[in-house]
Amino acid sequence: MSFLECFRSSNSKTIPRGMKEGTFPALKKARSKPGGQASRASAASSHVPPAECTGAGVDGGAAKVDHVRLAHAIVAWFAGSGRQLPWRSPGPAGSDHPRDPYATLVSELMLQQTQVSRVVEKFKAFMAEFPTARALAAADEARVLALWSGLGYYRRARLLHAAAKVITAEHGGALPRDLEALHRLPGVGRYTAGAIASIAMGQPVPLVDGNVARVLFRIHGKEAVHADPNDMEWAWACASSLVQSADRSRVQIGNLNEGLMELGATVCTPAAPACVFCPVRALCTAFATGRQEEIPLPKKPVQRSAMWCEAVLVFDDAQRVLVEQRPDRGMWAGLWQAPTFDHASAGPWSAGTVAAALEIDDASRVHQLDRFRHQTTHRDVTFTVWVVSPTPGEMQRLGTGRRWVGAHDLDGLGLSNPQRRILTRKPGAAGPAFSPAQSLGKRANGRTASSGERPRNSRTLRS
Repeated sequence: MSFLECFRSSNSKTIPRGMKEGTFPALKKARSKPGGQASRASAASSHVPPAECTGAGVDGGAAKVDHVRLAHAIVAWFAGSGRQLPWRSPGPAGSDHPRDPYATLVSELMLQQTQVSRVVEKFKAFMAEFPTARALAAADEARVLALWSGLGYYRRARLLHAAAKVITAEHGGALPRDLEALHRLPGVGRYTAGAIASIAMGQPVPLVDGNVARVLFRIHGKEAVHADPNDMEWAWACASSLVQSADRSRVQIGNLNEGLMELGATVCTPAAPACVFCPVRALCTAFATGRQEEIPLPKKPVQRSAMWCEAVLVFDDAQRVLVEQRPDRGMWAGLWQAPTFDHASAGPWSAGTVAAALEIDDASRVHQLDRFRHQTTHRDVTFTVWVVSPTPGEMQRLGTGRRWVGAHDLDGLGLSNPQRRILTRKPGAAGPAFSPAQSLGKRANGRTASSGERPRNSRTLRS
């Protein structure tokens, strides 16, 4: 079971009531002497404890905690300090669901590896156009991708679209209540199924994402490594024990699970946790021993491969810009872009190389506008933005198999974040906002090269 979906990020923090931003007192960091990271990482990843982890004392390297007291404290805190987010609205009228299960599904897929602030911007518009699973199932994929544009990780949008089709075809348009049936939906893993079942349907099932795992590791003093599979299994076992204890005490499990996530996102953050505002610091082993910033240990940094992309802006007399659609498979599949070439050379191309790739005779008509870096999960991509002034014949040839669009048409296209930056640049930025004259005048800062220079190891970003 992959745990990739368990790690979603949020950059927003709750400011406690009565406090102004910037008035957080300095936190005293009482630290125990840290051991070597390698030895502790090895110890952390070699042990999976039993499900029961309540009571007193220490079991398996983690302190036991009174889970009933913990659950009541988190639920009470969440009731007064939880953020007002659009997907936290009550369930449909006449329904026995605490939340709308479909809205929960949409929000959870959007939130995977995406900041809360960015999801808030996109969620309302998406739900306005696709208010039900049936509406989403009937939609064209291109429109779904257009409304998802800006969230990144577009495979999630396709999985959500596929899930809506299954919900409509096999479950009458309503999400199934059965946990295993939820888990079988496209894009719904162990965490997402638990979130829908507990938060939207009120079922006593656990969930673990990166925020929940971090809270549990610290409270129990578990010397864990971020994203380590064995440590994540420990977190699932601990969360299950917590839910069982809370359910016996008639705690609303959906509020408990959301409270755990909220605590990890806003207070028990990866760096500089705001322990003075934590409602359960009296139960926290890491806080008591001064190890809150040492638990969990960071995972090894991702090794990204280098990639270069040459994006070309071409404008017609009506100041429309030329775009092309990527294929259905591969990186940024199915999205729209300025004509773009990717390559694995030792660096960006020259104007002459771009001219040769476009079959333009005169490299002096190719100018560099901008260069920026963009990181994906596995790649470190350097984009170079070019603008060209083709002849009428070249214009006709370049337009074959592509599409001319005006500025007002871009909102209807699915665009990756770097391509949106390229195609919607504001006036005064390092490039045009549908302004070829400006691009070829004041902002023409590229260098020219022989038009005979031929591109090596390249392909248009359409595969």
